[in-house]
Amino acid sequence: MNTTTPPAATTPTHQAPPYRLPSTPYRITPSRILRSEWHKLRSLRSTWITLTTAAALVLGVGLIMGGTYTSGGGDSDVDVVVLTLYGSLLGQLCVIVLGILVTAGEYATGMIRSSLTAVPTRLPVLWAKAAVFSVTVLTVMSTTALTTFAAAQLFLHDTDQAASLTDPGVLRALAGNAVGITLLSLIALGLGSLLRSVPGAIGAFIGGVMILPEVLGMLPYETVERALTYFPTQAAGALGSATPIPGTAAPGPALLALCLWAAATLAAAALSLRHRDA
Repeated sequence: MNTTTPPAATTPTHQAPPYRLPSTPYRITPSRILRSEWHKLRSLRSTWITLTTAAALVLGVGLIMGGTYTSGGGDSDVDVVVLTLYGSLLGQLCVIVLGILVTAGEYATGMIRSSLTAVPTRLPVLWAKAAVFSVTVLTVMSTTALTTFAAAQLFLHDTDQAASLTDPGVLRALAGNAVGITLLSLIALGLGSLLRSVPGAIGAFIGGVMILPEVLGMLPYETVERALTYFPTQAAGALGSATPIPGTAAPGPALLALCLWAAATLAAAALSLRHRDA
């Protein structure tokens, strides 16, 4: 009896698909860098403590000036916005220190290494910090200026310093006050990134931006006196007045000068960030 052996079963072969690297869902984009810097800024307790302190100083001094003012006194010739926002001199110091902490503080803690590792091109980190910080400060200080002016006018409405937002130059001066503080804080942010030291940047700002113009002002030269009107603090002061202040620059040139100071400081910080190790 013949038996036939069935053919051996063959297993079909399938060609393996070519290996593909998994596509990462995360890419470095400007919006994500901005979101990261905003998260870092708002998650720090010092941010809100400093901004709240600055706003409280401006509002508190404004209420004191309004509540103690009497018509015909020694302050009757002071611009109404300057009188109302006199506390901005104290508030801007808080914001300036915060600007330095935003950049130099990361170098002090070493967190800057993580930021630059995530964004190897580096410069977008600085631009994102400047953008997030400036928008935050401008929003807070604009709101504070409007609130302080309105609150102070509750006391000043029956004096010779009574004014409203519709009066000539008032809104411009309130906005100029907030813009001036914001640009000064951007200069501080740039110094913090450039010097990478919180005490060093604070000393440089106080010495170079606040004290140096006062020292140069003692020189008996008209050219020096004219040039000093375009220094940062003097230009910022010219922006916050509803009426022209003698011996200061006009609001337009003062704003341009302050923008150039901030841009120059950030450009120097960018150059340092590009060529120095973290």
